Amino acid sequence: MDKLIVKDIKKSFGEKIIIEDVNLNLKKGELISLLGVSGVGKSTLFNIIAGISKPDEGCILLNGKDITNTTGNVSYMLQKDLLMNHKTILDNVALPLILKGVNKKIAREKAREHFNAFGLQGTEKNYPNQLSGGMRQRAAFLRTYLFSEEVALLDEPFSALDTITKAHMHSWYIDVLEEIKLSTIFITHDINEAILLSDRIYIMTGKPGSITKEIIIKEKRPRKNEFELTEEFLKYKREILKELGEN
Repeated sequence: MDKLIVKDIKKSFGEKIIIEDVNLNLKKGELISLLGVSGVGKSTLFNIIAGISKPDEGCILLNGKDITNTTGNVSYMLQKDLLMNHKTILDNVALPLILKGVNKKIAREKAREHFNAFGLQGTEKNYPNQLSGGMRQRAAFLRTYLFSEEVALLDEPFSALDTITKAHMHSWYIDVLEEIKLSTIFITHDINEAILLSDRIYIMTGKPGSITKEIIIKEKRPRKNEFELTEEFLKYKREILKELGEN
């Protein structure tokens, strides 16, 4: 059974239709990407999946249950890590559990259990301004995971990183996914990133925005950065560029 189903979603602001007839599905442990130009409606769709915004039409199903227009079911990570500078990394990461009513001491212990898996060991007592951009993103990922272990929505989480750090983060994140089996929907403008990380890619185009193509990446994860040099990779990229260029 699908972990998440997005069914027949339509959303307007005033008289302007932003997205229409949007359908996608996400399986357990799968990573899918939403790829499209700015303004096509990717973030609007994320807000609907997260329950922040109500669709005009359609519904969101999580494990078969209708969660349309309800928050707290899936986690949502924006481009910026939004770590609080006055709190330690441990307290930043434990925050979702504390907000759910877990005792602070217990929340810290539960959060601490994941620090090794997320490559954060030894940073518990540090503050965000003491960490590199990549390490801050790791902390933000862990906080996102602790908010909901069901589905994570990631809105361009690597876009602010330099090329070398981004490559390291790609490898790291895929390794973490293999361990925690977190189902993920990933927004990106980066075609290479989408091909490298995804099991499937949904391309959004048009005005109003809709999903016009689904591309299945057949090569198994994890894929090394060298995959970008292969003919198979270039074939996927040409297919995506053609779809984006024709719409």
